[in-house]
Amino acid sequence: MVIKSNNLFFQYEETPVLENVSFVIAPGEFVGIFGPNGGGKTTLLKLLLGFLKPQKGSLEILGGSPKIAREKMGYVPQISHLDRQFPITVLEVVMMGCLDKSPWHSYTKDAKEKARAALAEVGMLDFHDHSFGTLSGGQAQRVLIARALVSKPTILLLDEPTASVDASAEESIYKLLEHLKGTMTIIMVTHDLQVMLQKVDRFICVHRDVTSYSQAQVCDHFAQGLYHPPLKRN
Repeated sequence: MVIKSNNLFFQYEETPVLENVSFVIAPGEFVGIFGPNGGGKTTLLKLLLGFLKPQKGSLEILGGSPKIAREKMGYVPQISHLDRQFPITVLEVVMMGCLDKSPWHSYTKDAKEKARAALAEVGMLDFHDHSFGTLSGGQAQRVLIARALVSKPTILLLDEPTASVDASAEESIYKLLEHLKGTMTIIMVTHDLQVMLQKVDRFICVHRDVTSYSQAQVCDHFAQGLYHPPLKRN
């Protein structure tokens, strides 16, 4: 297994956010995470990345702690959470994924070569010398995916990568993720359940606790007109 959570519990001050969260994710799985606003999706991502620690229970990633496993994970944030005015080129954004783990955080020797290869993989190499702030939402999101991929991660985490992008950009991002499917474990927060139905292996609903749903179960709920999370439980 790649990720194993066992009776995980987390709260902010006196407010419980996640309770008795248990799930397992296997190597190469493509898992969609959904749930209501405030249900704990972002908190779960921060726990997986090792930026937060559970107060109870355990969380194991790649056989160790999330903090240690973080260097084997790529993370794609929501584009709306970034400062698009910061003066930096597309190539420099991707090279940030090549920073080594030394106290000085210097670039690896082959950082430019790796960054160019990652940009080519997402179809953005021609924009390598453009200012990041001049890109469209879809272009910027693909650059952020390149930054996450440049270190050849074992696990790729994406926080609503198709939010705030047009239909064409959304389609290109989905095609890229389909291309990556099976080459690494992909965990993606999404609200586009109907679009993602044929793309992910299964869904996980986060609403204080966690419930796993197969494609067939989600299809059945859509057929009943239950389009919004959380899904009703059996």
